[in-house]
This record gives sequence, structure tokens and C-alpha cells, in this order.
Amino acid sequence: MNLAALEIKHSRQVAAAICMRGMRRIKSRPVLIVPTIVMPVVLVISFTGAFSSLTRIEGYGTSNIYNWMAPYGALQGAVFAGLGSVGSSADDLERGFFDRLLLTPGSRFPLLVGTVGYSACRALIPTTAVFLFSLTLGMTVPGGLLGVISLYIATSFLSVVFCLIGLVILYKLKTQRSLMIMQVIAFGALFISVGQVPQSFMEGWLKVAARYNPITNVLELSRQGFLGDVAWSTTWPGLLALTIMTLVSGALAWRGLKRLAP
Repeated sequence: MNLAALEIKHSRQVAAAICMRGMRRIKSRPVLIVPTIVMPVVLVISFTGAFSSLTRIEGYGTSNIYNWMAPYGALQGAVFAGLGSVGSSADDLERGFFDRLLLTPGSRFPLLVGTVGYSACRALIPTTAVFLFSLTLGMTVPGGLLGVISLYIATSFLSVVFCLIGLVILYKLKTQRSLMIMQVIAFGALFISVGQVPQSFMEGWLKVAARYNPITNVLELSRQGFLGDVAWSTTWPGLLALTIMTLVSGALAWRGLKRLAP
């Protein structure tokens, strides 16, 4: 086996170890994941109650409020799963464990990949919780298996995006307080979108902001299988938005990690 192959193998092992370390942390401390599950479930309950009458208005998109709100709640949970991954990295950074990782020989890239992988795996937990909970309350999936797959793709990758954005800020500030900034960004990005109502129901600046907010495309990707059949016209804009956000935030996070001094 040549040197390049050995380096690739080593990088994969390091990334997998970082990811598995995060998952084992959840297993040993379940309290870390409980808020990520409870919060989106509570949002689904509150939003379905507050907006249920809107389904009677023509143009809302569905007669079942759970079909509209469940994907939105799942995306909320995924975003905060990504922020939870950043919180774990912040804890390692403040305790000095991350410094030891930076001093080890080899590329730093697996450290970033492992954290991102942990975020994607962590997002599966709230997504599944919201999905199963909403099914028990009457949610339907007209799009079938493809609709469910679209939901999981959207939540996993959006978790990765917000994890990377959080790491950009963390590598700059090097403190747990950076999560406060990320919470503001996360809530702003999700609420200024088509989370609660379609664009046709909006007016003024909110309608313009929702139209150009990439989260709107991601919501349409995740929600399409619950409103009807899965179509390429509602799939590719969401995939494109996720790809662009991942590449841009990933490049910035990698830049910040390379500049991070132990």
C-alpha cells in the first residue's frame, strides 16, 4: 500500500473516530439530545394548533396541517442538532482536548469531516422522532418512500450546513458563547421562510425575504412528499441550495480550522 493510500485510510479512521465519539457521548449523556427531540415536537404541537384553520383557505397546499408542519419541525430539530455538534466541539476546545487533536500529525481535514458526520447522524434522531410522532397524530405521506427520503436528505444536509456555519464562528471566537450567535441565525433563517405559510399568504418585506431565503427551497424539498408526489421541479432547487450552502460554509470552516492555533 503506497503512502497516499495510507494517508487516506488514516484520514477515514480519524473522521470515523470523531463521529463515533460524538455518538457515544449522546449514549452516555442522553440529556444532550433530549432538547433536540423535545423542541421540534413541541413546535409541531404548537404550530399545528395555531395554524390549523389555515388549511381551510384555498391555496394553503394541504388539508392536513401535520403534513405542512411536521417537515418544518423536523428541519428545526436538524438545525439544532447541527448546533449541538458545534457545542460539543466548543466544549472540547475550552477543555483543551481539541488542542491535542490539532497537535497530532496529519491533516486537520478529518477533524472537520468527523464533526460534520456526527452532525448528520445526530440529525436523524429528531427527524425520526418528529416523523413518528406526527404519524400517530394523523400525518400522511402521499409521496411515499421518496417523500420520506427527501425529508431525511433535507434534514441531514441542513444540519451539516448549520454545523459548518457554527464552526466558522466557533473557530473565530473560541468559546461556547458563539452558540448564542448561531441560535439567532438559525431562528432567523427558519422563521423568515415558508415554514408557517406559503409565499402567497405573505406580504411586504417578509414575502421578498422568504422568496430569496435558501431555506425556502430546502423546505419545499423536505415537504413535497407530504403535500403530494415527489417531483424534480421541487427537488433540484432544494438540492442546489444545500450544495451551495455546504460548499461555501465548508470552505469557510476549513479556512478557520487551518488558521486555528493550538
